[in-house]
Amino acid sequence: MGKLDGKVAFISGSGSGIGRAAAILFSREGAKVVVADISREGGERTTAMARDLGGDVTFVHTDVTEPASVQQAIAETVRTYGKLNVLYNNAGGSTAQDGTVTEVSIEEFWRAIRLDLFGTFLCSKYGIPEIIKAGGGAVINMTSVVALAGMKGGRDAYTAAKGGVLSLTRSMAVNYAKHQIRVNAIAPGAIMTERVKRFLADDKAVAAATGKHLLGLGEPEDIAHTALFLASDEARIITGAIVPADSGWTAW
Repeated sequence: MGKLDGKVAFISGSGSGIGRAAAILFSREGAKVVVADISREGGERTTAMARDLGGDVTFVHTDVTEPASVQQAIAETVRTYGKLNVLYNNAGGSTAQDGTVTEVSIEEFWRAIRLDLFGTFLCSKYGIPEIIKAGGGAVINMTSVVALAGMKGGRDAYTAAKGGVLSLTRSMAVNYAKHQIRVNAIAPGAIMTERVKRFLADDKAVAAATGKHLLGLGEPEDIAHTALFLASDEARIITGAIVPADSGWTAW
């Protein structure tokens, strides 16, 4: 018996990296999964990988920064599977164009805010009403260790966005508990996705920060397993939590 048997999960940004690992894991644990991603190639690849393992998975092309796209994606989820139980707001990420507030461009600041914070807001805005109709469920947001502690080198646009996600998580946890909806966030450290591997090769500040990971750098599957726990009934009394899945980075 899987931990998510009978549940329907919508995972944004699941065309690669952590989201892909989560889509595959959630489907293995019995969930019907909607792979939502702006990349058709990535989303279709994730869908094929999960289906090869026997998963019931559907790709829905989604731009989390566009209200109409998100609204349509949530509606398609419900049309396909009849309900929504788990919303995993995974889409996001920083770029090499980020920096300190005096150096980063205004365009990069708004890019980070739109993708990481506004995207989380939009998916929650349109997804939560469907979770309420289903009788409750779980929302999992992605924040970051940079929202918990400062990092030299400057990722201030990304930090602002992820700090907003952290605060939004706690506010939603309080406001939707009456509907039996749990809202939690994961704050990963450096996770060895292809994007982070490129950062480590190109950015000395990011590479230097990895030395604080006491147990070594994580893999996408590590965060996917954390999300699985938060999505499952095993976490039924956990809400408003920020889980620092950071290999001890914020411990010192």
